[in-house]
Order: sequence, then C-alpha cells, then structure tokens
Amino acid sequence: MSLSTSTTATPVAPSRGRLRPLGLDEVALTGGFWADRQHLNAAATLPHIEDRLEREGWIANFDLAAAGTLPAGRRGREFADSEVYKYLEALAWEIGRSGSTDRAAGALEARFDAITARVAAAQEPDGYLNTMFGRPGQRARWSALGWGHELYCTGHLLQAAVARARTRPGTDDVLVEVARRAADLVCDVFGPGGIESVCGHAEIEPALVEFARVTGEERYLAQAALFVERRGTGTLGDIEFGRSYFQDDMPVRAATVLRGHAVRAGYLSAGAVDVAVERNDAELLAALTTQWENTVARRTYLTGGQGSHHQDEAFGEDWVLPPDRSYSETCAGVASIMFSWRLLLAQGAPRYADLIERTLFNVVATSPSNSGTSFFYANTLHQRRPGTPAPDSDVSPRASSTLRAPWFEVSCCPPNVARTLAGLTAYLATTDDDGLQLHQYAPATIRTALPGGAAIALDVDTAYPRDGVVRVTVRADAGTPWTLTMRVPAWAQGARLIVRTAGDPPAERAAEPGTVHVRHHFREGDVVELHLPVQPRFTAADPRIDAVRGCLAVERGPEVLCLESIDLAAATGGRHTDVAAVRLDADAPPQEADGAVTVRLRPLVAPAGPWPYAAPDPHPDGAAEDGAEDGAEDGFDVPLVPYHDWAERGGSTMRVWLPTDTPAQRG
Repeated sequence: MSLSTSTTATPVAPSRGRLRPLGLDEVALTGGFWADRQHLNAAATLPHIEDRLEREGWIANFDLAAAGTLPAGRRGREFADSEVYKYLEALAWEIGRSGSTDRAAGALEARFDAITARVAAAQEPDGYLNTMFGRPGQRARWSALGWGHELYCTGHLLQAAVARARTRPGTDDVLVEVARRAADLVCDVFGPGGIESVCGHAEIEPALVEFARVTGEERYLAQAALFVERRGTGTLGDIEFGRSYFQDDMPVRAATVLRGHAVRAGYLSAGAVDVAVERNDAELLAALTTQWENTVARRTYLTGGQGSHHQDEAFGEDWVLPPDRSYSETCAGVASIMFSWRLLLAQGAPRYADLIERTLFNVVATSPSNSGTSFFYANTLHQRRPGTPAPDSDVSPRASSTLRAPWFEVSCCPPNVARTLAGLTAYLATTDDDGLQLHQYAPATIRTALPGGAAIALDVDTAYPRDGVVRVTVRADAGTPWTLTMRVPAWAQGARLIVRTAGDPPAERAAEPGTVHVRHHFREGDVVELHLPVQPRFTAADPRIDAVRGCLAVERGPEVLCLESIDLAAATGGRHTDVAAVRLDADAPPQEADGAVTVRLRPLVAPAGPWPYAAPDPHPDGAAEDGAEDGAEDGFDVPLVPYHDWAERGGSTMRVWLPTDTPAQRG
C-alpha cells in the first residue's frame, strides 16, 4: 500500500477509520477548566520543565555528544534523552495551538529551534542518536534492548517530529530530517534480516506509524508492524518480574487483557491499534478491543488510573485494586488515553471517550499542581500519612513523595502531561461523512468542513463540569443537512436534549447514555443544548474488588471526589483528624450547596484492648438493645474536594473510598 501524508495538526491521523480527528487549527478552547490548564501549561509548566532539563544536565548531554566528550559528564538515566524529546513535542503542539502571530509562540519557536540545534548536532552520520550508548567508553549500540530504552527514546524523537511537521507543514524542518535519518536507521537495523528483537519499553511502535502517516513512507509502517508481531515471542528473555513486564510473554493477538508494566502496555496497545487500522487487520483490532474491555472492567481504578503494583509499576490481577497501594502512574494515564483515542477513531464507540474523560479529569489533571511546577508521579486513592513539601532544589524518587514534587529522578511524567495538555484540543471533536461529533465538553470554537466540502462553524458554551449544560450554537449555514452527535456519559442517567432551530418550536427529549444525534439543516443561530445531571452521587464498586468492599465513593459529573483530613478536622472542631477512622452515613445522600459537596460521616468504633481482633459487636455504635444511646456521637457533615485538587493545601491524609459500616459489621 502507499500511505498518503497527513498534515492535520493532531497527534493521531489515521488514513482510515470511523471518525476523522480535527486539528488544532480547527478547534480552539476559549475558556473553562481545560483552557485554564492549557494556559498554565504554557506559562508555567513548559518553562519549568526546560529549566529542570537544563539544571539536571539532560539537554547538555547532547552538547557532550556533539563535542565527543561522552561518557564523561553525562547525567540522568538511560532514557533521559526521551524527556527532551517529549518537551520538544509539547513545544511544537503549543506553538501550533498559540498560532504563529502570537508573541509567546514566537518565543517558543526560538526555544524550539535552539534545543533542536543541540539535538541535531549530536546525531551520528548514519542517523544514530542516543547519548547513553555507542561511543568509546559506553556500551555498544543495541546491546541492552531490554532495559536500554534506545528505541523508546527514538520513538519520542519521532513523535516530536510528527508534532513539528503537522504544526509547521511545508517546511524543511531540522527536527523532521533528524527523525527521518533515525527512523531509516531503525528500519535498516531491525528490519527483515536484521536484529530480530524489540525494545523493552514499547513506544517506537505508535511513533513509527505516525511518522509513516506524516511522511507517506510505507517502510516505517512495515517496521512498526514487525515490532508488534515480534512482541511476545520471548526475544527479551526472562526477568524477575516475568516476561509479562515487557508484554513479551505472549503475542499481542493472543492476549485478552493488559498486563505487566502499565505504561509499556498502553504504548504497545496504541501502536498495535495504529498497525491494525493501517493494515486493515480486523483480527488484531478485535484482540485489542477485547483487551481494552477486560482491562477497563477488571483492572482500572475509579479515577481511570491503571497499575496497582509499586514494585514493577504494573497491572495487578483481576480485581486487585487496593486504593492505598494504587500506583496509577500519570504516564499510564496518558498511555490509556492514547489507546482509547485510537479505538474511538477506529470504531466510534462512546465508551472510549468516557474513559478518556475520566482519565483526563482524575489522572492527568491531578498530576500538576495549581502552580504548574510540581507533579504527582503516582496517584494513590488513599493517603495514610501527611506529606511535607519538597524543596524546589530536591529531586524526588519516583513515587515516594506524598505531595507533588518539582522533579523526579525518573521525570517521565511532567513532560508527558505537558505534551498531552498542549495538544488536548485535538481530542474534543471529530467528523465523519455525515456530520460532527463532540466527545469532550469545554468552551470552544469549531471551524471545519465535512469531507463533501460543507463548512461547519460552531461555538460551544459551557461551565462543565461545574454545570451540566452544554450549549452548541451554529454560526454558519452549511447549505445542507448534517448530523450533530453529542456524547452522553455512562453516569448521566436522566440527561435531556433541547433543540432550538429557526422557525420551529423548541423540541426536548431524553438523552440516554451513549450518544444523542440531531440531524438538521442547521442555520446560523440554531442551538442544541445537552443537559447533563452533574449532581453528586454515591458510587459502589464491584464486590469482587475486595479492598473496597463495604465502601462507597462520591462522584460529581466526571470528577471523583475525596475526603481530606484538613476538612475533616475543620468540620469537627479538631475532634477527628484521621480519614481512616470515619465511616460514611450511606442513608444520607451527598449534598451540594454553593459549589461545595458534603457528606454525613460518623466515627468508626474500634474494638477496645491491645488486640485488634474481636467477636462482632452487636451494637457497634454504642446503642443499647432498647435503642437508648450510650455515648454514640452524632454524625457530622464534611466537605469533599475534587480528587484533582487534593494536596493543594499542604500535608493531609486523604481517601476516595469511604467505609459505610464498622469493621465489626463487615466481619
């Protein structure tokens, strides 16, 4: 086959599929939750990341390589190069989002060019580019495929080049040419007759496919497909975590659920979907769909987080989702979005957008602080001890901080969040032959055209998720009927749709979870309103999740809420400060007033004595058999906070899942 090049300013641009993604030049956020985070990302997070990359010497590694002085002076882990590439990708998307006439975008352009020049100077004549391997005094190229991350780093280089090519099309860009030489070398070395192995950390697979889509070069797609088919044939050997850590225990086509290292699994799955779509491989796509479904049903936290093992950053077995041991790495959330987005484009099912929304609000938005300069690496659902702030000069071990940290020894998450937020606009809407689909809700303008040429202009106005009204106003007559499709989240029971079109009385109808469609010859000023019920609600877990049996969580719209000790102490006058020592009054529904959600809590009554086990107490609240009170404390109303805002007020304990009865009753 011959690939046609795509210049749509979007991270993923398949040549076929159910839906066509829109680019950053077709959709613009105009305010609200995600626009605020995009602005913070540009104003604070990107400069912070560049500062740390310079301070830690990870960009300077390329200078040392160009000067021929490596390995002396090299700093950072074997994959430090990849963080520079992710930062360049974030810059490219931000430049594309801001526009070439924006003064800030001009400053970003200069920074992009300066760092690209330092990277390009380090490339070997044959295209090899890595600061950890291949020079005198270093290990040989491709000699540590299990742990060396050479192909992983090359993958992030290619994705940065894709972002550059799509936001600055039609130019002979330095980074794109650097990436092309690197990709050619990978194909030469690992193609048919070459090294028959894979990288221990998947990432090169989706990168090669997207680079093929940008360049039209079939060779890159063929190499990605070869890597996908080699996975699971045991080329990496065994390790203490087992071959499943690398997803090298069984072929991709044979797997029924994601397993092993969660980030690796997500990146591999994203790349495999890309291969399946471009090769029109229905069998492979069906296998990946099954893996997504089983992983969401059995191995995903309420927040959308994935990965319950700390030691190997990996998925646990089915239903092993302990809240206090939730690893839920931020990068695994990004990988999950990458996987889900590709399936959504291929198949169009709204369940993929539901998981993207959940993961965006409760993993991606949780990692960066309100200042944009500190981050969570892991995302626990139950914090048992308050943390202390990490000084800006500190470099935190991966997940040891109980508060956000400014940087990590393994700092994959900050630039991963930055590139996701910079390109987030591309995940809001799509088109097909019949119309336009809205998948995520935020104030935005959309200006695009259907494949037949009909021009569509829409404004989206909403305070979502604070408010559940999403108002779509048509700004131009397309000259023909078309279909507007809006996602109704799975939790939105009782949603309503109101259509106000010129010359017709308002039409209102129920909007069941899934999608709702309006086909009409829309004129300028026509309005479609989706009313989503975002009031707080109790959520129960599948009883097979042992760790939270007998507990409830509280959600409001797409946001998971949590209890922090700082609010518990304030609401009880300091009588109660331990979030693990209270239970939820499940008979009192959560209440909302003036934007604050509160729940009724009561103290847990623990067995007396030095031994923590006892016969079940028939009167766990201290009430006598005749109903007389015997010192039982009345309930108290305590506010909850959105999970993405926890730990913003200093050290605090926290929990998402609240027990509804005492330990004795559960026994």
